[in-house]
Amino acid sequence: MSYTVFALKWRPQDFESIVGQDHIVGTLKNAITKNRLAHAYLFTGPRGVGKTSTARILAKALNCQEGPTITPCQKCPACLEINQGRSLDVIEIDGASNRGIDEIRALRENVKFSPTRGKYKVYIIDEVHQITPDGFNALLKTLEEPPEFVKFIFATTHPQKVMPTIISRCQRMDFRRITVNEIIVQLEKIIQSEKITVDKEVLFAVAKSSEGSLRDAESILDQLVSFSKGKVSLKDAIAVLGMVEQDVLFALTEAIIQKDPQTALKLFNEIIDDGKDAGVFLINLIEHFRNLMVAKVSQADAQLVDLPQEVCDRLFKQSQALTLEEIFTAFNILVNTQEMTKRLDSQRIPLEISLVRLAYKRPEHSNPISSGHGQAQKYQPQIVNKVETPKVNTVVTEQKASPIKAPIVKEQNAKPEIVKEAVVLNPVLSLESLKNIWGNIVNNLAKVKMSVSTYLSEGQPLKVHGDLATVGFPVNCSLHKDTLDKKDNKDLIEKIIFELTQVNLRLNFILVAEMQQDSDTRSNPVIKSAMDMFGGRVVKEF
Repeated sequence: MSYTVFALKWRPQDFESIVGQDHIVGTLKNAITKNRLAHAYLFTGPRGVGKTSTARILAKALNCQEGPTITPCQKCPACLEINQGRSLDVIEIDGASNRGIDEIRALRENVKFSPTRGKYKVYIIDEVHQITPDGFNALLKTLEEPPEFVKFIFATTHPQKVMPTIISRCQRMDFRRITVNEIIVQLEKIIQSEKITVDKEVLFAVAKSSEGSLRDAESILDQLVSFSKGKVSLKDAIAVLGMVEQDVLFALTEAIIQKDPQTALKLFNEIIDDGKDAGVFLINLIEHFRNLMVAKVSQADAQLVDLPQEVCDRLFKQSQALTLEEIFTAFNILVNTQEMTKRLDSQRIPLEISLVRLAYKRPEHSNPISSGHGQAQKYQPQIVNKVETPKVNTVVTEQKASPIKAPIVKEQNAKPEIVKEAVVLNPVLSLESLKNIWGNIVNNLAKVKMSVSTYLSEGQPLKVHGDLATVGFPVNCSLHKDTLDKKDNKDLIEKIIFELTQVNLRLNFILVAEMQQDSDTRSNPVIKSAMDMFGGRVVKEF
């Protein structure tokens, strides 16, 4: 006897066997019980979640000799023929290869004939979105008013491609992705029945890699059983699937929390040396930070995280070492890295830079984004002393208002009528000066609030008029602008600017259609940070 793969052997044969679609099963069972079946159904949803299987079960429920019934007997000729795919009353059509108007015309002609054995003639059209507009139009009248013994069941993964006139004539049922826990339960049933020894971690790995498709999970398990020499271990699953272990993601995140870039790079290098795809690793790391966020907010709710409870508890514990702002910042950096990898031939270099950026701990009293010897350059305002007598010791006080007089100080041993006064002119910051210290501003912000620093690094000073500076952002950075416009964030930036320049500067953030790029690559704060961090230099600019 030929071998039958798990995906076919464990295909649902009745409503009770359908996994993860209780809302669909309940609706169909009630419709059968109350004799309120529609003449046409549209089953939509991702691949491998039970659309075609449910259509066959519904056809069996209608044509069973005891039916219509919600529990087909599985023994009568009608049930057996449908199970074996040779029933003349249940016609399965592939929408991709029968998509033209001629095929639909033939279908329309055959609809007139009564069923041969059962009570209904059921047409199951898979991937119905592949049918051409002309084919759909030819089907409209028949679909709206079919013979009473005809039922149509359409299945598709792309409902948006189905004509609205077709959808309006059907009862639509949306199948959902199957959760990780539901897939694990079904896989446990399979390995118990098949008497296979599989580690629990393997089931979790298979369920995660299937992305909500039970059929994919069953196929992967089948492949692992063929690959292994007895017991299926997590090592086998990692080798076959090319996936990144959950423990590695936890260890890498811990290195980021502990500000240990060397360990982060070492772990990443081991992943690449094992032959893992850098793009898959990046997606897994982004998902890990998403899980950290959900676990932190939901107090490790397994239903929201969609992971086993022990993994959720571990995520919650690790999330306590991070603030939500830090998680958002890491998420933004990784997503930007994903965009950068699309523009470069190498996926490894952007990932390495991002990991170091996430794990690097900046010294408290030094500024890596600066020129010279690593110390932040401080803009010095112009101070003009006005005196009436030869130079003597004076006290000069800088004030925000302009101009004001500093306190009058008398000379020691001087005559009563001889006094000193100092006048401080209002400090003025030029656009060029602001550009020169922009990297220092971004870096100092990172010590206080990383998310604000990350958003501000995308901006560029465009104009300074008096005490008002205009900073531009690309039009696709509206989130950056809106976040920085919040009073707390703007006050923080203006405070950092004052600490560096002793100038009270007000900020105005705008979106600019076309940002002018600085011709000097080394003025980019991110590049300057990388140069200072690794002691590098610009070899060539493109």
